[in-house]
Amino acid sequence: MSLIYRGLRKALFSSLNGIRHGRLDVVDQDEVTAFGEFDSELRATIYVKNPLFYRYVATGGSLGAAEAFCDGLWECDDLTTLIQLFARNSDTSDRLGKWGNAIANLGRKFTHRMNRNTRDGSRRNIASHYDLSNQFYSLFLDETMTYSSGIFASPSTSLADASRAKYDRLCQQLQLTASDRVLEIGTGWGGFALHAAAKYGCHVTTTTISKQQLDYAAAAIASAGLSDRITLKLSDYRDLEGKFDKLVSIEMIEAVGHEFLDTFFAKCDSLLKEDGMFAYQAITIPCQRYESYRRSVDFIQRYIFPGGFLPSMGAMNASIGRATDFQWVHSVDFASHYAKTLKLWRSNFNANRDAILSLGMTPSFLRMWEYYLCYCEGAFLEKQIGVSQVLLQKPGNRRPIALPGLTEIGA
Repeated sequence: MSLIYRGLRKALFSSLNGIRHGRLDVVDQDEVTAFGEFDSELRATIYVKNPLFYRYVATGGSLGAAEAFCDGLWECDDLTTLIQLFARNSDTSDRLGKWGNAIANLGRKFTHRMNRNTRDGSRRNIASHYDLSNQFYSLFLDETMTYSSGIFASPSTSLADASRAKYDRLCQQLQLTASDRVLEIGTGWGGFALHAAAKYGCHVTTTTISKQQLDYAAAAIASAGLSDRITLKLSDYRDLEGKFDKLVSIEMIEAVGHEFLDTFFAKCDSLLKEDGMFAYQAITIPCQRYESYRRSVDFIQRYIFPGGFLPSMGAMNASIGRATDFQWVHSVDFASHYAKTLKLWRSNFNANRDAILSLGMTPSFLRMWEYYLCYCEGAFLEKQIGVSQVLLQKPGNRRPIALPGLTEIGA
């Protein structure tokens, strides 16, 4: 190893000496260096495969470490646990997050800024993630093609049943009936629309800006014989018109962006009748981290969801107060259920690695997605991010509110 890399390793190890919770072992050329608590149950091992790893971290910080993993420069015996360990040692992870070349950091921020969720920007951003291929997503999602957190009645609940339970909880909060005209913003692959129309008999108008999702959902709706109850649109939410009884949006707000929160909620407000109800599911970031998060670019924004943005509950509530006459009814966080969802997605993903490669995806792509799934799972387990269902109502709603229960579950 050259003197330069030895110096970079020394600097990294100096930062890692700040680990106080859990144990991290770094194996480099058969030499093991341990950090943290010797007998901790929270334990992970990093195996350095190439000294370039140290340069990636020195020039890119935490994001550089992720890029080094994608490039195969290091391995880990338990990547989810590693994410948890750094989440618990926030001082250490914050210091590493500040490492990196200032010009490179500015470049990342500029790129993220160029991914603003204007109408054209939203179409590009959505296409870059959701239009990878329907077949790719079918290899790790459940039979309902649901790409959002499920709700698990017990640790043994299947992924598909957890997806249906999530849909049911939203439908029950909205008190759906056969006479309701429901609007869904963010079709996905049609899971909610199919479930609500088939089980509750309502009419669902659902909109997406992903052409591949549109094509898949159209075929699924026709196959289910529900074309008379589901209207499918290829339209940006800002261009929707009409008045609806109920509105639902499932993990779509993450594609809205901070600067368009008021626009999003104001549009939702305008699309509901005076006694309407709105239920949405959102991945959130704690209020205390919101401002620093807004000023940074993380791994997911850079490589997985261009234009992606996690709102805080505070930011959403402030926007609702400014832009709408919605009244808050209820919200509940179920982060542990998302960790379980991600664990099952990752299991399916790993079981189908050869099939994914056969679609033309590269080994680097597989590593990137492995990092993404573990990154999110670990963050939910440590409550670094959350997922909430929120119920709002218009001032004219006089229906008695009946809220279905939800229990904490281990991953």
